[in-house]
Amino acid sequence: MTIKLFDSELKVMDVLWREGDSTAKHISDILKEEVGWNMNTTYTLIKRCIKKGAIQRSEPNFMCHALIPKEEVQEAETNELINKIYDGSADKLFTALLGRKKLSSEQIEKLKQIVGEWE
Repeated sequence: MTIKLFDSELKVMDVLWREGDSTAKHISDILKEEVGWNMNTTYTLIKRCIKKGAIQRSEPNFMCHALIPKEEVQEAETNELINKIYDGSADKLFTALLGRKKLSSEQIEKLKQIVGEWE
């Protein structure tokens, strides 16, 4: 079962994924700088993530540990996007992404390499 996280909760998780295990205060300090949130907002979001099973809390100092890897969340969010917006068709998403901007020859070669690995 995948844990559904809201955008605000993902910001908390992103700090943990970047920084590793951190105190709630450290997470709060970073999000105050990056997003402008006060301590109460961040602590509330941490508690929500704990309740959902995304973060484990330990003492001392309200140490937080991510229980789910970033890759798992990225895969779930990508699948949801494909299902919701692109009728479950990954190739429609791929086409939409490629149509957004001019790709460099290096980027095109990288994409060919990735597709080649799947064949």
